[in-house]
Amino acid sequence: MSSRASNPASSADQIDVALIGGGIMSATLGALLKVLEPSWTVRIYERLDAVAQESSNPWNNAGTGHAALCELNYTPQKADGSIDITKAVKINEQFEVSREFWHHLLTTGALPQPASFISRTPHMTFVRGAENVEYLRRRFETLRQHPLFSELEFSDDPAVIAEWAPLLVAERDEDEPVAATRATSGTDVDFGALTQQLVDYLVSQGTQLYLEHEVKNLKKTKDGRWRLTVKDRSWNAPKRRSTVEARFVFVGAGGGALPLLQAAGIPEAKGYGGFPISGEFLRTASPELVAQHQAKVYGKADVGSPPMSVPHLDTRVVEGKTYLMFGPYAGFSPKYLKKGKYLGLFTSLRLHNLGSMVGAGLKNLDLTQYLVGQLLASPETKFTALQGFMPTAHPKDWETITAGQRVQVIKKDEDGKGVLEFGTEVIAAGDGSIAGLLGASPGASTAVPAMIDLLERCFPARFTKWRPELATMIPSLGQAPWEAEELEGLDQLTGGADVDTVGSRA
Repeated sequence: MSSRASNPASSADQIDVALIGGGIMSATLGALLKVLEPSWTVRIYERLDAVAQESSNPWNNAGTGHAALCELNYTPQKADGSIDITKAVKINEQFEVSREFWHHLLTTGALPQPASFISRTPHMTFVRGAENVEYLRRRFETLRQHPLFSELEFSDDPAVIAEWAPLLVAERDEDEPVAATRATSGTDVDFGALTQQLVDYLVSQGTQLYLEHEVKNLKKTKDGRWRLTVKDRSWNAPKRRSTVEARFVFVGAGGGALPLLQAAGIPEAKGYGGFPISGEFLRTASPELVAQHQAKVYGKADVGSPPMSVPHLDTRVVEGKTYLMFGPYAGFSPKYLKKGKYLGLFTSLRLHNLGSMVGAGLKNLDLTQYLVGQLLASPETKFTALQGFMPTAHPKDWETITAGQRVQVIKKDEDGKGVLEFGTEVIAAGDGSIAGLLGASPGASTAVPAMIDLLERCFPARFTKWRPELATMIPSLGQAPWEAEELEGLDQLTGGADVDTVGSRA
């Protein structure tokens, strides 16, 4: 795949679709459109010299195939002590939609072998203390009544937990109450590899990829198109600035999406802000440790800590090599992108979102307190958090890596007050000519349903025509996946490196 398209954009260029950002969202939308409208001209603009270098990069995210099998923040406890699984069910359904689309692309040859980007990795939840053990038991009993979570296992026996993940209980105080749940159908996903493979497929089908090209501005033309001003960032650029006109624009630029949507001037973006959060992980490639831990194990965040602070000890498979990773440890940078400008946060401030930003800040003083605590914590204090999961952990085996930037969505609620959202959100213009995606987790895991939602909102007339083909590719679309008879045919392909891991829970 070339570093840029052979013919640089000119003022006369007109295309059907411009995808801004070379991450999993743009790649997913491009793949959907290539199937649904193969004749459309599509172009991808990426400001860096390769795709999947920001949030989609495998070391900038945890690689968890988010299906709510282990994440406690998706199953909050109500005031009466009962467990609300509404969000868990929704996220599980959304991840199934993503897996079914990947399965379709695999069976048609659009993607190579699934082992190159996904592996079966059990998802576990591990808690300590009598109160947390009781909470996990009630969560388990509630979830397992739902068909999507019927395989979930629970144990408060250290011997059983040792069989699942021995590093969690080795040399742990025998008097400390512990409990765990396990779902063996969990997955680890290298979203960087998946993004690259999707883009490779798109380029092979005629999509133009412009690397080291940054969209600097967007302006609506009189005929309803969008004129993009593009800067060639390469050192030997034959022409620094050019323009292209597109009938539809998707801004999938991660933390860079909000400034571009603001530049477009669409009223739907008014009131939105973003709060950037950076992070760190501890990582080891020690063969001895890796061999003893084959799971993604999520714990419970400390009281008052935000959802993104949930600690987890994960198996990670990147470029065929297995690692363990623990974190996250939060940090702060005003950048909206890991490889972006330090003024990102400040240049996004507008009169229409200043109230939202201030209001959300006042409502989330616990987040501020958490970030300050994390920034002031010593390396020894941070390592103690890992030892809470893995009592035998030793600093000599671990290194610190910097994760990607996350920009949490800030918007106005029904009362016009600023609120901080811990999810992803599609913003689309009323005429459907431009849309963008803001937010973080579960992010990449729900890329396919997010982009299908975008298509329905931006192309309502065409979507009626597309629906039958989408339903063929994604059997559970529009219905509960456990009720889709078509899924029964997916279980003939089994194993961690086979298509079953992608398209079915069997």
